[in-house]
Amino acid sequence: MNAPAKIQETKAEQSLNAQFDATLAQTTQDNANQRKQAWDAFKAKGIPHRRVEEWHYTDLRTKMTDAFALASKTSPKADALKGAGGDLETYRIAIVNGRYVPELSSNQTLVGLTVSEADGFLAAQLGTDDAMAHLNQALVQGGITIKIDADATIETPIEIVRYTDGTEVSSYAGTSVEIGSGAKALIIESFEGDAEAAYQSNALTEVKVGDKANIHWLKLQVESEKAQHIETLSIELGAETNFQHFIYNEGSALSRAQLFLEFKGEGTHAGLRGTCLLKDSQHADITLFVNHAVPECESREYYRAVVDDKARAVFQGKIIVEPGAQKTDGQMMIKSLLLSDTAEINAKPELEIFADDVQCAHGSTTGDIDEDLLFYLMARGIPEAQARKILVLAFLSEAIEEFEEERSVELLEAMTRKWLHADEMVSE
Repeated sequence: MNAPAKIQETKAEQSLNAQFDATLAQTTQDNANQRKQAWDAFKAKGIPHRRVEEWHYTDLRTKMTDAFALASKTSPKADALKGAGGDLETYRIAIVNGRYVPELSSNQTLVGLTVSEADGFLAAQLGTDDAMAHLNQALVQGGITIKIDADATIETPIEIVRYTDGTEVSSYAGTSVEIGSGAKALIIESFEGDAEAAYQSNALTEVKVGDKANIHWLKLQVESEKAQHIETLSIELGAETNFQHFIYNEGSALSRAQLFLEFKGEGTHAGLRGTCLLKDSQHADITLFVNHAVPECESREYYRAVVDDKARAVFQGKIIVEPGAQKTDGQMMIKSLLLSDTAEINAKPELEIFADDVQCAHGSTTGDIDEDLLFYLMARGIPEAQARKILVLAFLSEAIEEFEEERSVELLEAMTRKWLHADEMVSE
C-alpha cells in the first residue's frame, strides 16, 4: 500500500516551528512539558484549512501566508488603549502583546474582584480539540486570572483591553475567569491595535460561572483592518445561572470568534448574540458550539450581519442536546443584510438532538434592504442615503436591544452609528 501523502508545511508553519523552539528555550521544565503537549496537538492538525469541517468557510491555511514574529514586551502610551470609550467608566485590565501591564491598568480596588498575573502557561481545560487553541497554549506570552467572589455585585464594568503593539508581530494571550456563585457583573473584552498596523492576535479565554450568577459579557472587536484576529472562548455554566454574551465585530481583515459553551447545571439560561459590520474585503467568522449536557436549560443564539462591498460573513452554530437533557429549549437564528452584489454570507446553523422532550429550532435569512420601507421613508422627505442608514441601524438594533444591559446597549448603538457615519440622522 502507498503511504498517505504528507502535506507540505507552509511558510507560516515553518515560521511557527522556529517561534516554538525559541519559546521553549526560555521556558521552565514544567511549563515546557505543557507547551510541548499543546504543540504536538497543534502539529497533528496544522493550520486549519477548508477540508476541516469547522473551518470550511475560513481557509486559514491559505489566508495566513506567514506567521509574524512574536511581539516583544513593550507598552504603548496609556492613551493608545482606547477601550470601550465614550462616557462609560470601567475597571481596566490592560493586556499588551499578550502580557498583563499593571501600570496601564486601573489601580483602584473593587470589593469582590481579584486580578493576578498568570505564571506563564495557562492550562485551560477546553471542551474542544481546536488547532488554533492548541497553538495559543504552545506560544502564550502571558496571561491573567480574574476571580469574582461568590455573591459579589460588581457595579463598575470590568474591561479587559487586549492591545497588540507593533506591525507584523503576533500576540498570544491567555485569560482565566472564575465567577463565584450568586455573583453579578458586566465584563467587557476590547481588542485593539494600531489602526494602520498588520498583526496577528490569538486569544484563549476560559470562563467558569458558578450557580445562580448573573453575568453580561460584551466583546468589542475593533482591531486594525489589516489584522488577523482569533479568539477561542470556553464557557462552563453552573445551575440557575443567567449568562448573556454579545459580540460586536467591525475590525480586522480576517477574524474568527469561536465559542464553546457547556451547561453544567440545570435551570440555566444563556443568550449568545452579536452583530457583524463588514466592508471592503473583510472576512468575519463566528462559530458556536453549545452543549446542553443537563436538563431544563435554555439557550438563545441570535446574530445579525451587515455586509458591504466584497466582504464575507460566516456563521456556524451547532446546538447539541445530549441524552437525558430533557426539557431543553434551544433557538438559533442568523439574519444577514447584503448591501452590495459582491457581498457574501455563509450560514450553517445545526442541531444534534439525542433527547425526546425538547423545543429546538434554527434558521437563517439573507436579503437586501426592503424597497417598500425605503420608499416609505423617502416619501416622507428623507434622502435615500440617510433612509438606508436608518434601516440598517434598525436592523442591527433589534439584536443589540435584546442584550438588555442598558450601559452596553447605549455603547453598542453609539459604535454602530459611528460605523454607519450616521451621527446626523433624523430622529426616529
